[in-house]
Amino acid sequence: MQDQSAEARKAFGIRLRDLRRDAGLNGKKLADLTGMHPTKVSRIEHARQNPSEQDIRDWCTACGVEGLVPELIAVHRDVRRMWQEYRTTFRTHSQQAVQARGTPLYERTKLLRVYEAIVVPGILQTVGYSRGIQTISAMLHDLPMEGVEGAVQARLGKQRFLTGGTAHMYSFVIEAAVLTYAYGDMDAMNEQFDFLSRVTRLPNVAFGIIPPGFRKIWGGECFYMFDSGLVRSEMWSGRFQTTRAEDLAYFMKVFTLLQGQAVYGDEARALIEQARDFLQSHEIS
Repeated sequence: MQDQSAEARKAFGIRLRDLRRDAGLNGKKLADLTGMHPTKVSRIEHARQNPSEQDIRDWCTACGVEGLVPELIAVHRDVRRMWQEYRTTFRTHSQQAVQARGTPLYERTKLLRVYEAIVVPGILQTVGYSRGIQTISAMLHDLPMEGVEGAVQARLGKQRFLTGGTAHMYSFVIEAAVLTYAYGDMDAMNEQFDFLSRVTRLPNVAFGIIPPGFRKIWGGECFYMFDSGLVRSEMWSGRFQTTRAEDLAYFMKVFTLLQGQAVYGDEARALIEQARDFLQSHEIS
């Protein structure tokens, strides 16, 4: 996903380069017209430096395509939002703040689609499970452990949208292996299993589990689709997100294929109980 963000930056630089060439300008002439250093022009075109929005306006004016300014600035903003490094985020925000700032997005989302192959989706996590996840996150990003409880509560605060009625709809698809990864002790996992079983019966939720066995499509990176306008995907070091129509269509296609392999209702609840039995039989005293 980070590669996809880099490719988008390269594509944007190439588009600016093509505008310059179409206008019959070399790099030095464009630099003269915009007041940029020639080296900056080259770095922008090769995606080694991000242009400012004023740079884009000046570039378009110099090339005689002022009408493209709104479109190019919109694309540029989207490209810049594509990749967010956690180390940069946590430099200015606490764990709790990072969890809490996503709440408005969850509140205004009418349909959330989620595919997870690693952990229980955040909005479905119970206290003990979430505490285990947030503790690992604090360790990985060198954050103070005293921030874990606040992060847990901020994450749980989103759950009211799930359990509060049918104003918000949810479609989850997880890999069966997710249920066998334990975070916290067996009490925490039992609490999590009980909640997931309850979720399978909520009228506003489709909760599917892809069972072990033959596949029609391989598992891939996890992603969250908020309505039909935003996709986010979590990585080790950061988060990819996109609002580009072609990317959204691709993720929708992937989700539909994964959804077609999942089981629901009684079959899903049976897999939850199998995972519970598995962990209980492997519990370390």
